[in-house]
Amino acid sequence: MPARTLMFSGTGSDVGKSLMVAGLCRLLANRGIRVVPFKPQNMSNNAAVTADGGEIGRAQALQARAARVAPSVHMNPVLLKPESETGAQIVVQGKMIGSAKAREFQTKKPELLPAVLESFGRLKAEYDFVLVEGAGSASEINLRKNDIANLGFARAAGVPIVLIGDIDRGGVIASLVGTQRVLEPDDAAMIKGFIVNKMRGDPTLFADGMAAISKMTGWTALGLVPNFDAARKLPAEDALALRDLAKTSKPKGAVKLRIAVPVLPRISNFDDLDPLRNEPGVAVDMIDAGKPIPADADIILLPGSKATIDDLAALRAEGWDIDIKAHVRRGGGVLGLCGGYQMLGKRLSDPNGIEGRPRTVEGLGLLDIETEFGMEKTLAAVEGTLHSNGAPFQGYEMHVGRTGGPDTARPMVTFADGRNDGASSPNGHIAGCYVHGIFASDTARAAILTAFGAETSGNSYEAEIDAILDGFAEHLARHLAIDELLSLAK
Repeated sequence: MPARTLMFSGTGSDVGKSLMVAGLCRLLANRGIRVVPFKPQNMSNNAAVTADGGEIGRAQALQARAARVAPSVHMNPVLLKPESETGAQIVVQGKMIGSAKAREFQTKKPELLPAVLESFGRLKAEYDFVLVEGAGSASEINLRKNDIANLGFARAAGVPIVLIGDIDRGGVIASLVGTQRVLEPDDAAMIKGFIVNKMRGDPTLFADGMAAISKMTGWTALGLVPNFDAARKLPAEDALALRDLAKTSKPKGAVKLRIAVPVLPRISNFDDLDPLRNEPGVAVDMIDAGKPIPADADIILLPGSKATIDDLAALRAEGWDIDIKAHVRRGGGVLGLCGGYQMLGKRLSDPNGIEGRPRTVEGLGLLDIETEFGMEKTLAAVEGTLHSNGAPFQGYEMHVGRTGGPDTARPMVTFADGRNDGASSPNGHIAGCYVHGIFASDTARAAILTAFGAETSGNSYEAEIDAILDGFAEHLARHLAIDELLSLAK
């Protein structure tokens, strides 16, 4: 029997769609229901490697974890990975098929709908319940033609919708009611209920608001969900979260180790930083454009990048290369992950124009290595040990390029199959590798941080994430009309 399906769309981006689906996946999984997440189209440079050898948005990987199922490319059949302000790489069912400008992509959508529906059909055949997440705003009528992410998908697949509004940003009544007003009647008819999310303060003060929305739209009021603060520790879906991360900093008295992270335009997979941020004695300071890298940083960490050469140019334009070299002269540590690792070398070559026009550029020269971008992309789950002390780790590779040079004789990690990866300076203060997710492994994270003088908590990052998901599922059970919500599924 095909699965029951229900879609969660939003009045805008960052209203909590991804987290809502994750929480409901865990809630249903805890009830013994075989549930799976699905997002027809996502746009994010935070991606994850799947068990079937592809890549999907990080949010869908978290939702799969919440559902206690292995991530699959069919959970996010179309992934757009921004390479510039107007263009993105297109990944279909886990594999890159090319790049397109934003306007060009609009005409490609009808070609991608069959793959979206095929993936959706596979999940429906294998599971009892499919929870679908929309993208951006359901009210973007300027993008309605050829849409495969919101109403266009819902109509094509016959999936009813629950609309989510964010009261914390203000104007939630207008945004929910206004969405219905701007939609065509047949589209608006797909929406069956609504949720108001991120309530702070006394919820009784918005009881009349819930009633007004229901009266004006005819939709079922499914709940007013209070803000769930622990959710900030979960991996973020996309770069919108960087706005909040850049504003947070731990007080100096509580910090034993301070890590500075320059925020580059095409930063990717920055969820690598979450386990570090969750360490009570470690501060991870996101350095925005226009600000210098603080001189009191113990470590400068260069994370992944979707456009390494362009981000390296942006780093230089900010003067951060000067800050980094001054930091090294003071004896500070520098770590690079994936694209950040490539930047640490002497040269980066792109003979095939993978990142724009063919070119070779000088790197930061902090490691004696060189990188050449090739046509093939490495996508693989990996495990192994830190080369320095044997601490175990698990993670994944997701990169284009091969790196070699004298400093790779001092690798950062050794994989389980015996291969080495990464490089380090003779004194060990500068190091990098291609492994994403390495800090999520508690023993490896502790070993890296203690090498720089930090006192780690001994907490289990993975156990904490599962506890937060369980807690959020219970939170939703208290504040949503779960049975009524599930009854809307088709």
